Amino acid sequence: MNCAIYTRVSTDNQAEKEYNSCEAQEEKIKAYIKSQEGLKLYKVYSDPGFSGASLDRPALKEMLNDIVNGKIDCVLTYKIDRLTRSPKDFYTLIELFDKHGVSFISVTENFDTSSPSGRLLRNIMLTFAQFERELTVEKTKDKMKARAEKGLWNGGIVPYGYKNVDKKLVINEKEAECVREIFRIFIETQSLAETRRRINKKYRTRAGKKFSKGSIDNILRNPIYYGKISYKGNLYDGIHKPIISEAIFLKAQSIRKVRVKQETKINHTYLLSGLLRCAECGSIMTPTYTKNRQKDGKNPRFTYYYRCTKTYKHDWGSFSIKSVNADKIENFIISKLKEVSQDEKAIKALVKKINEEGEKRLSPLK
Repeated sequence: MNCAIYTRVSTDNQAEKEYNSCEAQEEKIKAYIKSQEGLKLYKVYSDPGFSGASLDRPALKEMLNDIVNGKIDCVLTYKIDRLTRSPKDFYTLIELFDKHGVSFISVTENFDTSSPSGRLLRNIMLTFAQFERELTVEKTKDKMKARAEKGLWNGGIVPYGYKNVDKKLVINEKEAECVREIFRIFIETQSLAETRRRINKKYRTRAGKKFSKGSIDNILRNPIYYGKISYKGNLYDGIHKPIISEAIFLKAQSIRKVRVKQETKINHTYLLSGLLRCAECGSIMTPTYTKNRQKDGKNPRFTYYYRCTKTYKHDWGSFSIKSVNADKIENFIISKLKEVSQDEKAIKALVKKINEEGEKRLSPLK
């Protein structure tokens, strides 16, 4: 069993340097290895002058890399706190050791994960670590809910139209002007594409790019702009100043609801799904359909298409290739495949080409 010795001593503990130096730790661990059967020293990793509060240590990183590469079967330290002083980091390291089948031994504390009792203690410690993590998550959720109830912003990406001042939202007047225009134009035109076209003549995103239809729609449905904080599906009165009125926001939502069509489940197989790309921009052509109502009141008829995904983000009129009829393109491909399948010369040429491509890919491995 290949063993790694890990030693560490802090810069701010002079007594430890004098009486328990890295060299002294190494000697005691080597003596322990000699007293055990089946243990073979692979390498000594030492981090003199590094704190145990962080995993950012050169020798430790080297050892962990060797563990991942399968060079080490067991890690030995003088005490657990030589490996780390952080319970969270210790649990992380133990989980990594377990993943790669590496045992851990603290020679002075009778902690040995290669033994049944050591594994039991490890499992108990990891169970408590998991409990602590879940408890932390719950506390975070409770804290975020409490902040939302007080009308406080919970952090993250600052909404366009605001800036972060001492963890509070303050109106960014230049961006707020754009937000107001987005709502005004959308209510007037009832069109995302037209809103995008007009807005991009005068404004840009925070990153200096043009607005997409998706980014505009995100602004239109964000209640933060009329003074609300959203958390887990609930709305709370925010302490920040609104950019638009509630009436304007609700008007925009009523228009959006009319525009958003209810998705209808259809039983149709798109044979070329994920295979077609737009010849103009190279984007994936995604399956879609249109529903045509029958004048006689019968069930609606569907027409199936493959549509360039870029048209969802930009103006429909910006592309010469927008969509292709699914039935026509599928029938065309099938007919071409039938022609090839009946052409023995073409099949041989295709097989030869595939074999040549395969040999080219494998040649660097030879």
